Amino acid sequence: MKTYHHTFVGLFVLLAVLSVSVGYCDAQEDTFTIVQMCDTQLGFGGYTHDIETFKLAVKQINAMKPDFVIICGDLIEKAGDERSVQDFLAIRAVFSMPCYCTPGNHDIGNDARPNLLQLYLERIGKDRFSFDHKGYTFVCVNTQLWKAPVEAETAGHDAWLEKALETASDAGRPVVVFGHIPLFVDKPDEPEQYFNLPLEKRRELFVLFKKHGVVAVLTGHAHRNAIHEHDGIQYVTSATTSRNFDDAPMGFRLWHIGAAPPLKHEYIAVEGASPPAEQ
Repeated sequence: MKTYHHTFVGLFVLLAVLSVSVGYCDAQEDTFTIVQMCDTQLGFGGYTHDIETFKLAVKQINAMKPDFVIICGDLIEKAGDERSVQDFLAIRAVFSMPCYCTPGNHDIGNDARPNLLQLYLERIGKDRFSFDHKGYTFVCVNTQLWKAPVEAETAGHDAWLEKALETASDAGRPVVVFGHIPLFVDKPDEPEQYFNLPLEKRRELFVLFKKHGVVAVLTGHAHRNAIHEHDGIQYVTSATTSRNFDDAPMGFRLWHIGAAPPLKHEYIAVEGASPPAEQ
């Protein structure tokens, strides 16, 4: 009887361990990583510097093997500059995983000029799109159409966005939005300035995002790290690989995305990179 009791206890413990192990494996299978890069902006920190830092970042990210990379706008410094576009595309092509881009003001102009937007569409890709990945929907937006509205273009963009968000929420998929200009940098109700979106548009987006299950909004533009939570949504602006206005090293952000929010993330310095000569 004593032997049977020990055997039963041993079997129970073994089953418990296996149960925990299986749960852990399931959790691991539900977790994936992505990288948020911001403002590669070739030429802003010095053209050679920005090229080399971008190359170093790509090499480092390839070794980390995230599911994909997002670059939150300002891919180049001078909108329409063909040399910069070709250099950007050549370096981006070295990624061993998909890399998705969103336009910034330095890509399509502060006033979102139609000719520059057209060049972006032809050279880089779409300025708005969505895709599903492992239970999440990722939505790319063109924030320049909110900062400097172009009547028909902005209206079309916003109608598309609402439909994309509705489709995701109807399917029960949490949404990650990524764009260039942050809704806000320090406070949700801060006055409009260069680094954020107009207050009226911001309030509209707060309601829209909350309604449709947005869990995180990823942006660049500010050239510094600004991490906030507002009304249950993570708003994360990340520093860059070109030039930063705080003490952040050249870097990118690694996101660990699990079965449920909040999403975890960490800022990672680019190995071997130096700040611009004139920081």
